Order: sequence, then structure tokens, then C-alpha cells
Amino acid sequence: MIFETIITTQAPGGRIQITPMGAHHHHEEDEDLLVLLPFKPSTTLNNILYSRCAVLNYTDDVRVFAGALTGRNDWATVPAERVFCARLRDSLAHAELALERVEDDELRPRLVMRRVFEATHAPFRGFNRAQAAVIEAAILVSRLRMLPAEKIAREMAYLASAVEKTGGPAEREAWQWLEERIRQHRTHTTAPPPRHP
Repeated sequence: MIFETIITTQAPGGRIQITPMGAHHHHEEDEDLLVLLPFKPSTTLNNILYSRCAVLNYTDDVRVFAGALTGRNDWATVPAERVFCARLRDSLAHAELALERVEDDELRPRLVMRRVFEATHAPFRGFNRAQAAVIEAAILVSRLRMLPAEKIAREMAYLASAVEKTGGPAEREAWQWLEERIRQHRTHTTAPPPRHP
């Protein structure tokens, strides 16, 4: 099972990296073990290898997911309780993870992480279809270079109705950020090559 979460990590200089990432439940009996699969190269991977920890943030503010993929990373954080990292201040809950082992891979190393602390900060009020649609759209945006433009356009058109029908201001704002990013990508990839005099 994979849960879409926000991972926070800390660089050697103290800068906090905020990244949407699926957290995989480990197949062993131990429920405190999770697997993260960051791509190489990535800041998140470097930070975890450096600090040997990360924080899993559970949030229903989908702007954080969309923001991380569109250059909007100014979300408030507070220090974690037991690991050298920070958590999102406004998360519903968070889990602090310590790196247990690395299973290296050329593309996506498996980082086996152990949950060492967990806390709940606010109630989860239920699912909103618009939130799920924004997360699906964020996953599409994270794969702009891998997926055909027609597939992205088709899936975005389908997801848009959920945002229109059930979204509030935060979901609509996140959706706009993602649409804008797709437009930028489309313009960049379909622009004619520059003419040299």
C-alpha cells in the first residue's frame, strides 16, 4: 500500500526540503517500517543520506503538494521532536523516521525507514473529491517529461470536474498552480527552436 504524503528533510546547512512522495508500507510484519523511493539524483535523497532521518507529514492542504511542484515551498515548519529535521507546522499528523538501511539502485534506491515518533495535531474531517483530484494532478505534473501530452490533457479534463464541483478555495488555488505549470511545460516543449542570425 502507498500513501501520498509530504516528506520533509533537512540539508547540512539547515534548509528544509518539502517534497510530495509516496510512502510504501514495508512487506514485513513490522508496521513501523516504511519505504521511501526517491529518484537519483534528488535533494531529498541527499538529505536523508546525510541526516539519516526524515519526517512524514499528513496534510489535507493540497496546496502543499501543488506548491512543491510549482516552486511554492514557503510553508511554515517547526522542529521535529526526536530527529534532526522539521515538520510542517499545519500538518494533521506527522511521523518521524530514522533511516534503517539503504538498498541501492541506479534509479530509485529503497530507503527503509523506521517510525520513531508519531503525533496527531488536528482532526481529519473526511475526504474531498477535489483534494484527491489535485493530488492526482500533482502526480501528473511530476511526470510531465515522461507522459504523452494527450494523456495529461485527457486526465486533467476528467479531474477538473471534481475540483469544480467539490473544491474550496485551497483546492481551486492548487489546481490553478498545476494548470499553469502544465501550460508552461507545453509552451516550452512546443516552442520553435530559436533562430540564430
